[in-house]
Amino acid sequence: MIHAEVIVVGAGPAGTAAAFELKQRSVHTLILEKALFPRTKVCAGWITPRVLDLLDLSPQGYPHTIAGFDRLFFHLLGRTMAVKTHQYAIRRYEFDHWMVKRSGVKVYPHRVKQITRKNGQYTIDDTFTCNYLIGAGGTHCPVQKTFFNNDHPRSKKGLITAVEAEYRCNTRDRRCHIWFFHDRVPGYAWYLPKQGGYVNVGIGGKAVKLKHQGRTIMDHWQSFTKTLLDLSILPYAPPHPRGHTYFLRQSRLYPRIGNALVTGDAAGLATLDMGEGIAAAIESGMGAAAAITDNAPPSFHHLPKLSIWGMV
Repeated sequence: MIHAEVIVVGAGPAGTAAAFELKQRSVHTLILEKALFPRTKVCAGWITPRVLDLLDLSPQGYPHTIAGFDRLFFHLLGRTMAVKTHQYAIRRYEFDHWMVKRSGVKVYPHRVKQITRKNGQYTIDDTFTCNYLIGAGGTHCPVQKTFFNNDHPRSKKGLITAVEAEYRCNTRDRRCHIWFFHDRVPGYAWYLPKQGGYVNVGIGGKAVKLKHQGRTIMDHWQSFTKTLLDLSILPYAPPHPRGHTYFLRQSRLYPRIGNALVTGDAAGLATLDMGEGIAAAIESGMGAAAAITDNAPPSFHHLPKLSIWGMV
């Protein structure tokens, strides 16, 4: 058996932020991650200045590609509005790998299948044991499924399904565009150019409302990418997208049961308006680490429910 005081399941921003804080406090910690980094993560890669503040990082100090935007172009009901802002775009392929290295914590490539608790300890797949367990495995986190889902399930009304493609493209439009309710999608779509010639194109909406419409998110993807081609924002059709799901901010949060904690998408913390989750993931990971070292209940209620106030 491999033992640690704390085991973090998931090496995304929430898990690595928690691991970094625990290592700073000299707590023996290890991370379990189902796939090795660097690897592609399905995410627009939009980060706010809050993310940089939490990481005590400047854009110049980040060692990988980062694009800055001083305006966002919102499209709604046939109208376009340019809004002054201060936002950034990173590539998750690079950012998550950097966060893992920053944590300084050993990562074991392991897909968690079974977690049990006995005599105050958690046992994972008869291979790992720990006294504290942090779930940072995203929407399908095994810690959330094992200890939280039965008594405190996340509301399906807040489930978002999204598809996106990130790829190199010789597009000339370097502005960030956001379309709300494009072709009646119960959500929004985006066009996010990045450094290095990359662009991220995607669309997401509430799963319950999509089902009620009788349309799929791929139906909306086809409609949206046609619009991008018609507007000459894209010179050619993007590649086939990848999909993922996540939960918007839950009305009731249950971040801890016993010595098990959930963070980030496992807890359901994405903002209600923009579905922005990286800042909440990092801050909740830091909060979970503090709860363990300070022997205090974690609270995520202070995390912003909306992104818009930090964008304009």
